[in-house]
Amino acid sequence: MTPTVLKVLFIAIGIFLAYKLIFSGKKGLKIFEMHFKDGRLKSHKGKIPEKFQKDCRALAKSEKLTCTVRCEKLSGAIRLHISANVNDAITQRIRNLFPFEYYDKKRVDNSRQAG
Repeated sequence: MTPTVLKVLFIAIGIFLAYKLIFSGKKGLKIFEMHFKDGRLKSHKGKIPEKFQKDCRALAKSEKLTCTVRCEKLSGAIRLHISANVNDAITQRIRNLFPFEYYDKKRVDNSRQAG
């Protein structure tokens, strides 16, 4: 009876590990998220750069956008996600407005250097 229980336990652990490896999508740290509906900002979360928010709102109002703009930090890199229902030209305009350099600041190492 004990060998059967161990076999079942081993198979269950194997299935669990396979599930975790297959479906463990890497999600980054969400910096901010903005939801637009018919050109108006309906809701937002996080800290949004002020100029980017103002420019995005103006663009959304002029184009009557219904979309979501989300910014994530994944392994040190900043990713900007824009809903798929926005065409490529407007997506590129939003990316051009985004201040990537604001998040790419290098940290200064003030420790003493040997030598």
